[in-house]
Amino acid sequence: MARRHPRLVVACDKFKGSLTAAEVADGIARGVRRVAPDAEIAVVPVADGGDGTLDAALSAGFTRVAVTVPGPTGEPVDTAYALRDGVAVVEMADACGLLRLPGGELAPMTASSRGLGVALAAALADGAREIVLGVGGSASTDGGAGMLAALGARFLDAAGEDLPDGGGALAALATVDLSGLSTGWADVSVVLATDVQNPLLGPQGAPRIFAPQKGASEAQLAELEDSLTHYARLVTEAAGVDARGLPGAGAAGGVGFAALGVLGATMRPGVEIVLGWSGFDTLVADADLVVTGEGSLDRQTLLGKTPAGVAAAAQRAGVPVVAVCGRSLLTPDELTGTGIQRVYALTDIEPDPAISMRDAGRLITDLAAAVAKDWLLGPSNP
Repeated sequence: MARRHPRLVVACDKFKGSLTAAEVADGIARGVRRVAPDAEIAVVPVADGGDGTLDAALSAGFTRVAVTVPGPTGEPVDTAYALRDGVAVVEMADACGLLRLPGGELAPMTASSRGLGVALAAALADGAREIVLGVGGSASTDGGAGMLAALGARFLDAAGEDLPDGGGALAALATVDLSGLSTGWADVSVVLATDVQNPLLGPQGAPRIFAPQKGASEAQLAELEDSLTHYARLVTEAAGVDARGLPGAGAAGGVGFAALGVLGATMRPGVEIVLGWSGFDTLVADADLVVTGEGSLDRQTLLGKTPAGVAAAAQRAGVPVVAVCGRSLLTPDELTGTGIQRVYALTDIEPDPAISMRDAGRLITDLAAAVAKDWLLGPSNP
């Protein structure tokens, strides 16, 4: 039987295109209190390394440090990194990701990761001893060349001139000079926060898998594959480390390759890092229920996105987990073993996708009321 004051932990990601993570949590709290007004609700801001990671760090007590960086196509962008006790968090999506493309116009051949490098350099200069790179939501497929260039590396053509930014320009690369990289990186722990396991190249590599969503045509995919193959060989020779086939090398259009092979980064699931900032294990220890979710539950969810990470942590604590989402494309068999005991989707109460997205705030409150009725007021009904 549930306690008189049931305790709920809400750890949801955004519903992309409809609700921010904070709005999702607010809607769930309203719905739960409609049915169980005395419920104790703890909200844990979460993200998986993509957009929202910076906000999650700030919500967990990090300090915001403003910085201006080049956006994905070079325009100035006002962003920030988060800093706490020598740990800095840099979010690529906010610095130079898809969200920062002027007018939303995709630039698959010219978009750059340079802005991420500028933010990294600022965090290093600020005394950070550990830097977490949240690399989801990238706009570029440049193998991390822009990031490394901002940190002092040089990528030269046959005439000794610096290449322009973007993955397309790497076909003309003749020389990689890493001598200008700050020696300070040897004393800094760099963490690549991502759920991506893809290598840099090949059928599962960055160009083939991720460049289409950044606007690349079939011809451009082939060009980017060739350019990154050439670039990666020269970087590997210059760095003395071959990161091309490592899991995560394909993250963020190849930023993972540069981080792992040149900056000596280690890789961790983004959601795991974010939950650690918020003290999730402590919060969940005495909870009756954990509610997690995101806009779409699908096979990508199972590869380490927010709901899977939250459910795994709650499962270790022996606390039941339900997921709320806009829609679910997962079968009960696919959910087996994830720790998610039941899924509540907006499409269950509003099958029209357009209305579901438009009225997501109201619908999630109704959905949360159903969750509270099923799991907090009486026997659970998985």
